[in-house]
Amino acid sequence: IVPVSATQQIGLEDLLEAILLVSDSTEILANPEGTLIGTVIEAERDRAKGVIATILVQNGTLNVGDTLIAGLAHGRIRAMFDFYGENINSAGPSTPISVMGLNDVPSAGDLIRVVDSDKEARMIVAEKEEKLKDAQQRTHRPVTLENMFERFQEGQMRELRLIIKADVQGSLEPIISSLQELSASDEEGKIRVNILHSATGNISESDVDLAAASQAIVMGFNVQADEAARVTADREGVSIRFYTIIYRLTEDVEKALKGMLAPEEVTTVIGKAEVRATFKIPKIGFIAGCRVIEGEIKRNAQIRVVRNNAVIYEADISSLKHEKDDVREVRNGFECGIGLRGFDSFQEGDILECIVRELVKVI
Repeated sequence: IVPVSATQQIGLEDLLEAILLVSDSTEILANPEGTLIGTVIEAERDRAKGVIATILVQNGTLNVGDTLIAGLAHGRIRAMFDFYGENINSAGPSTPISVMGLNDVPSAGDLIRVVDSDKEARMIVAEKEEKLKDAQQRTHRPVTLENMFERFQEGQMRELRLIIKADVQGSLEPIISSLQELSASDEEGKIRVNILHSATGNISESDVDLAAASQAIVMGFNVQADEAARVTADREGVSIRFYTIIYRLTEDVEKALKGMLAPEEVTTVIGKAEVRATFKIPKIGFIAGCRVIEGEIKRNAQIRVVRNNAVIYEADISSLKHEKDDVREVRNGFECGIGLRGFDSFQEGDILECIVRELVKVI
């Protein structure tokens, strides 16, 4: 390690000597005719000259007029300068240079490459941007009370992580106590509240950083968020919620927990028909001649056969006719013929309940 301070001009000669010593003892080879390899050292946007990038060529040769890609920036090199600021037309290995012509400011450390055309450069950069965008969406997806159920369905979490800030200790304690009593359960286990941090005072940047790292939600009671905290929250996609009434806070958490539960299958009776007669039709089977006494019977629904107040069979509708026509639905007061898959034991007086099933979120 060589101690160095540019401002105090300490250790600069020692650093140069160490670099020369390492270069002499290490076999470092480069091919001026090989594939271009280089790294962006720094870059800036000059009002008069546009984007200027300082690059160190490590292999190959870079020429004025080459089409360059540096990170997510690209462009045709219009001018090239050496470390004295003099115009040059080409630069070989171990040459630090400044180039003009990029469309955007690359980041320090970005690798560079040369391609054949501007069109190819745009396509490569567009592909990089798309991959980066997808990666950011996956890793920096905001966690909010509203999307907790979606994240639970995807198997991303089984707990609601919270960071609680309150104005005084007298408010903080009942909030913590109320939240710790909340939980929900489904067939896969318990979904609980996990309070990662709680304290008094305004919401700070460190609170937001913790929330971002742990995919938590920040909740504040009678407090505000510092400007730095707001900026960080916007950048990291952290949800900050503010409350002035304790039960509103606990109510929102309780709703989020219930939203995280697996949806329940709810069966709804949308219509009823009474069997008045039975018929046997060739190639179709037994058909129940019915009169709709409530709601409507739909072709794409299911039928429960109720006899003596007990359900004896349940199946999909195989045939639904009004007079001689196949129909999609028959409403209250009309007669129809109903056939069920796998069932032919209709009796007069049977009640056929038309049902639909749907998954609904627990509220």
